[in-house]
Amino acid sequence: MTTKILIVTGDAAESLEVLYPYQRLLEEGYEVHIAAPARKKLQFVVHDFEPGFDTYTEKPGYTWQADLAFSEVDPGSYAAIVIPGGRAPEYLRNDPELRKILKAFFDSDKPVAQICHGPLLTAATGGLEGRRVTSYPALELDMQAAGASFQDVEAVVDGSLISSRAWPDHPAWMREFLKVLRATAPAT
Repeated sequence: MTTKILIVTGDAAESLEVLYPYQRLLEEGYEVHIAAPARKKLQFVVHDFEPGFDTYTEKPGYTWQADLAFSEVDPGSYAAIVIPGGRAPEYLRNDPELRKILKAFFDSDKPVAQICHGPLLTAATGGLEGRRVTSYPALELDMQAAGASFQDVEAVVDGSLISSRAWPDHPAWMREFLKVLRATAPAT
């Protein structure tokens, strides 16, 4: 049986932060499912940086079909979870079904890979208390308020929690996540 990985996301997720890990994990031999608030076609976005702007810009990105609704997810069927960023985590953190899913992964100490604004979701579950993390740098105060020690580096590994700042750090993030996955849940 192939080892399954879950990606949780929604509309306005950053395209690269969903599709890069999705394709990289498939390439590695994992079965990957994307879950969202409902089974529907999701509209992702592209966050980029423009000279003279104080923050990133947002443009429409790819669309992608969600495989499952959060209410259909059995966390016990998955070896690990990936939490992309973008604006999606701002509203997804309010979803009680998603919070239950995330809590199950933390309670089971299964690998959790989060990037950019994704840690807003784990913060909403109390999963960052006492942990070392990174995130999009503008979330440093949010990470500290959630009880985490923030580090402004490409990737931070704290046990089974692997975090990264944003899509430019994908190689370091996936390299560290795959080290943890290969040790705890190898693709079969």
